Amino acid sequence: MEIGDIKNIAVVGAGNMGHQITLLCALQGYNAACTDISEEMLQKARDFAGTYIAGRVQKGKLTDDEARAVKGRIRFAHSMKDAVADADYVIEAAVESLALKRQIFKDLDAFTPGHAILATNSSRIVSSRIADATRRPEKVINLHFFNPALVMKLVEVVNGPHCSEETAQISFQLCGRLGKTPVMLKKEVDGFLLNRMLGAILKEAMWLHEMGIATFEDIDKACVYGAGHPMGPFRLMDLTGIDLEYHIRMESFRNSGDRADFPVPGVVERFMRGDYGEKTGRGWYDYSDKK
Repeated sequence: MEIGDIKNIAVVGAGNMGHQITLLCALQGYNAACTDISEEMLQKARDFAGTYIAGRVQKGKLTDDEARAVKGRIRFAHSMKDAVADADYVIEAAVESLALKRQIFKDLDAFTPGHAILATNSSRIVSSRIADATRRPEKVINLHFFNPALVMKLVEVVNGPHCSEETAQISFQLCGRLGKTPVMLKKEVDGFLLNRMLGAILKEAMWLHEMGIATFEDIDKACVYGAGHPMGPFRLMDLTGIDLEYHIRMESFRNSGDRADFPVPGVVERFMRGDYGEKTGRGWYDYSDKK
């Protein structure tokens, strides 16, 4: 298969990452199907797509005809089997659970055409831990977009030991056609590139906060006004989701058994309350007055 053979892209998961990746694909000319087990999530994805496309028209970024064409290329389906039946490329964007991802990839292997490449948008779980759930491990790869996927330019392409060179190169080229800037990892590593570096900062920031050395607000200010970061680690956690941080840390703890990998009390407390960040109106910061 060559990059020009990819016409239909399916996204599994209609959450914040999944519905934005779906819309991104449609905006760049691909037929894009999005599927989720939650009808509520699918409806939110439909609403977001309609609002976003209308906004692009109002700003003069899309003509009315172009907007209609983009809408015509998007399809939302409750049935995964229907959504991926004609897919040339699939991007899984489900919650960070290895067991769940392995089941999804097992189903994708059964439901998709034999030539389809199966990618995971996981921010930490390497695809070699998923690939053997399929009969096409050479076509399984990490394709990690960053949040928000419609805005952030970086995509990490991780070439695992099971992955064919063809799959890696097509995935790399696809990122370019989606208007992104891809980087290729020659080997698998936990956390990939950027999250390994950000993780080191976050770990230190959490320690400083938990030890009572500084407030999370002041730690964020230090990163913004001292290091020149666009936002601090706690504000970034609110943006990406405290629930995501919780699940990532829990998955690491399950794998290692090391309590050092367990999520810190501040994260656990907010997760248990359902305060996930911007999407729930409260996380480390209060967003209740934000539209």
